[in-house]
Amino acid sequence: MAADAAFSWPLRVYIEDTDAGGIVFYANYLKYMERARTEWARSCGVQVRGEIQNGINFVVHSLNVRYHRSARLDDELVATAAVIALGRTWLLFQQRVERSVDGELLCEAEVKVACVGLESGRPCRLPATMQSAAEKIMV
Repeated sequence: MAADAAFSWPLRVYIEDTDAGGIVFYANYLKYMERARTEWARSCGVQVRGEIQNGINFVVHSLNVRYHRSARLDDELVATAAVIALGRTWLLFQQRVERSVDGELLCEAEVKVACVGLESGRPCRLPATMQSAAEKIMV
């Protein structure tokens, strides 16, 4: 993924993110990626709360994740999100979590996010602002 095409969100590892040995619990990497996607949407002018009020929700359809190294208590991290494909009702993100100080790759994933009607749970069209933003920066 091209570094300039990915949205980045800085993070720090807190004690609540770790096990008794100070190592980040594996599921928390998914939370870090969720934050990066949410902040990417916000940077595109899409407010998730506002879309929920409009009857639209975003759900993870599928993901493929690989863990490479462990993050530890107090590490400074960066989570990235880059759109690599999109359809009328979904986005496919390539995401990474890296250690900020040296750029070491800790975790990476492809995450497909679907846009669904809040009441029906059925696929619906992506918000125009999100579709447009994704088309402009897609890698």
